[in-house]
Amino acid sequence: MSAPRCDRTPAWGEMLALPRDLDLRRLFAADPQRAASFTLEAAGLRVDLSKNLWDAATRDTLLRLAAQTGVLARRDAMLRGEPINATEGRAVLHSALRAPLGTAPFGAEVQAALDEMLAFAEGVRADRFTDLVHIGIGGSDLGPAMAVQALQPFVKPGLRLHFVSNVDGHDLAAVLPQLDAQRTLFIVASKTFTTQETLANAEAAKAWFRSQGGTDVARHFAATSSARDRAAAFGIRNVFGFWDWVGGRYSLWSVIGLPLAIAIGASAFRDFLAGAHALDRHFAESPPESNLPLQLGLLDVWYRNALGFSSRSVAPYHQGLRRFPAYLQQLEMESNGKCVDMAGEPLPYATSPVVWGEAGTNGQHAYFQMLHQGSDVVPVEFIAVRRPRYGFVPEGELAALLEDQHRKLLANCLAQAQALMQGKRFEEALAEKAPTANPELASEALARHRSFPGNRPSTLILLDELNPRSLGALIALHEQRVFVSGAVWGLNSFDQWGVELGKQLCSQLLPRLGSGDSVGLDGSTAAALQWLKA
Repeated sequence: MSAPRCDRTPAWGEMLALPRDLDLRRLFAADPQRAASFTLEAAGLRVDLSKNLWDAATRDTLLRLAAQTGVLARRDAMLRGEPINATEGRAVLHSALRAPLGTAPFGAEVQAALDEMLAFAEGVRADRFTDLVHIGIGGSDLGPAMAVQALQPFVKPGLRLHFVSNVDGHDLAAVLPQLDAQRTLFIVASKTFTTQETLANAEAAKAWFRSQGGTDVARHFAATSSARDRAAAFGIRNVFGFWDWVGGRYSLWSVIGLPLAIAIGASAFRDFLAGAHALDRHFAESPPESNLPLQLGLLDVWYRNALGFSSRSVAPYHQGLRRFPAYLQQLEMESNGKCVDMAGEPLPYATSPVVWGEAGTNGQHAYFQMLHQGSDVVPVEFIAVRRPRYGFVPEGELAALLEDQHRKLLANCLAQAQALMQGKRFEEALAEKAPTANPELASEALARHRSFPGNRPSTLILLDELNPRSLGALIALHEQRVFVSGAVWGLNSFDQWGVELGKQLCSQLLPRLGSGDSVGLDGSTAAALQWLKA
């Protein structure tokens, strides 16, 4: 399977020649139906793309770019299980992990592993455990931690979940005093059972368990790992493995999702998978003109390469999604933060943007100043949920107050998107009163301080309710979106060689921190090592 790289297609030149001075205010004024024309729905998600800096001509050009770079053919190859991860010679089949039996490769194996994991999860839920400590890092941590937090209203009452990832002992040490060793289950997540940070935390957790009188490691420790022998040597009997075609940042759907399955139960976990599968079917079957992940990924290319936007902010207006921006950081930047194409040739254009963000309304009071009036344009992705779910049914005055808070939350979300687009003209600011302003400041100068350029783009993703099914669809949407932009850029979105060098150097430096040997090191590293050793 081969296709020309994006910069070697006619559509690339056409894209770069498109007007870049689009004004959202004029576009909306000229087309009363713009919102409807640029709103797409998929798997229960409603996504409004109308406040983005593109028009029909831009979208058409980007769709031609997708066709000329073979994005859909590469999509089909991925879903068939072809080894599109060429640098590691592997298939990329996270979509198979959420597919019903008979609809994707390895169906029987996947279902058997799922059934085994869910049976264990239900057993844990029926046991007397009060605390679950999940020990992992990277994709083995970010996905489960984010999802459990997002689905807190669905978590079994009385069950507390803790996520430990950092090799910094402060991470684990903050959790241990909260635990009763006899009522705690530790899950160690490491595909190879050699991950430095994870194994360090696991050994420390086992030492603490024994110091508290614990003797039955096999009962109180489980593992999600393909290295059953290493897990067994640790003392773990319950080991759940997965395949080399499951990448870490795409592994939440596999046994890595065990803590989520324990938290919400087997039925809800299957709903989670079903939501993701529904999005996968949309991606596989919808025509380009209505294909949501395709258009989101193409919009990302347009922003990065034509308009020069180097970052994207994610603002979920739901407290349960507060870790979603961190999850997306790894998903996108580890996938598409590459500088060579599939053939190993240097890329002459930018790839992954920096992805960052914070939950609204907290983010408004932190970094939105820069979004509105800063010198850089940063597209914003807003996420809002129509109906809240708290894990209990509020009554009386509390119900009314929480309902009012939710209206305030939604109003803030819509207002921020509106303000980014609309801005405030100098003349408007000049005509306004500003009671808190310095009265000695000239009115014209003050008006310039209080003017907003506007015309700043945003996307609005709407969910009816944040539940297992909708969360599954939301995550899958972003996975497939990242696939699209990576396919257009002609890179391998499924390896991560860039994280390996630091690991290698760490292994070399670790004994030096004990010996103090700095021979052969650069001056900066040697000086830091000597200071730390002293």
